[in-house]
Amino acid sequence: MIGLGLSAIGPGVGIGLIFAAFISGVARQPEAQSRLQSIAILGFVLAEALFIITVALAFVLPI
Repeated sequence: MIGLGLSAIGPGVGIGLIFAAFISGVARQPEAQSRLQSIAILGFVLAEALFIITVALAFVLPI
């Protein structure tokens, strides 16, 4: 379970970087918000899905 807690750091950092880049991009080009928003949400979903798979594997695999 300690490994699971440590593995949560990766997606947390990834999601933070995704939305930092989104905010920076919208600040530079406000007219591109709709396109950047869909890309940011896709990146969020992929990063979160990897963490959910990690959680599932932590409970399925024997210790």
